[in-house]
Amino acid sequence: MSDETNSNNKEIRELYSMFHQEYIIMAEYRMLQTENLQGVYVIPSYENSFLWYGVIFIRAGYYEGGIFRFTLTLPDKFPDDDVPAITFVSNLYHPAVEPNTGVLHLNEVFPQWDRKRNHIWQLLKYIHWIFHNLNIKAPANVEASVSYKTNRKSFIDKVKECVASSIDHIYDDPPTDDKHYITFKPYDPEVHDTAKNVMLRPPKPNEGLGQGISWVQAGSYQPFSKEETA
Repeated sequence: MSDETNSNNKEIRELYSMFHQEYIIMAEYRMLQTENLQGVYVIPSYENSFLWYGVIFIRAGYYEGGIFRFTLTLPDKFPDDDVPAITFVSNLYHPAVEPNTGVLHLNEVFPQWDRKRNHIWQLLKYIHWIFHNLNIKAPANVEASVSYKTNRKSFIDKVKECVASSIDHIYDDPPTDDKHYITFKPYDPEVHDTAKNVMLRPPKPNEGLGQGISWVQAGSYQPFSKEETA
C-alpha cells in the first residue's frame, strides 16, 4: 500500500472520528429535551461545540431570585476523556464553587467520566441540586462551607449579595460575539406584548393538530415521496 493511500485512509479515519464525535455531542444536547431541567438553559457555542453557554434561574431556597451564568466545557476527546468542566461566570458564593475561579467541584459526584453511564444532563441536574443542598463533603470554598454551618446569618448576607449582583448584571453586553451566547433584554411592551398574549391565550380545539410540513405522500411510507409543488 502506497504512502499516499495510507495518508488518504488516515484522513478518512480522522474525518469519521470528528463527525462521529460531533454526532455524540449533538445527541447529548437533544437528550436534554427529555429531562426535567427546571430553570436551566444551555446551548452549545455557535463556533465551538465543545463550549456550552448556560444560565440557571433559582426559584427557591437561599439563592432564590438569582440568575447565574456558567459555561460547560467538554474535553477534547469527549466522551472518552476527563469529566467536563463547569465554571460559573457570575460571582457565586457557594461551598461547592471555587471562589477565585468559579469552577464547580464535581469530584464528589463524578470522580471519572463513563461514556456508558454519564451524560451532560446529569451535570446540569447536579448544578440545580447544589443550590438546595449545601452540605458538601469536600467543599471548594471552605470559608463558605464553615459559614453555612456555624454562622448562618453571615452566610445568608453574602448569598444575598451575589444574588443581587447576578440580577444587576443580567442585561450586560455579552463578552463574546458568539451568536449562541444567551442574552436578555428589558421587557418592552411594543416588542414582547404580542408574543406574551399568544402564549397566554387558551388554545382552540384541535389547535396544533395536523400542522407542519411533510415530505411523505399520504398512504405511503417512502421518505420524500411527496411531489414538490410550485
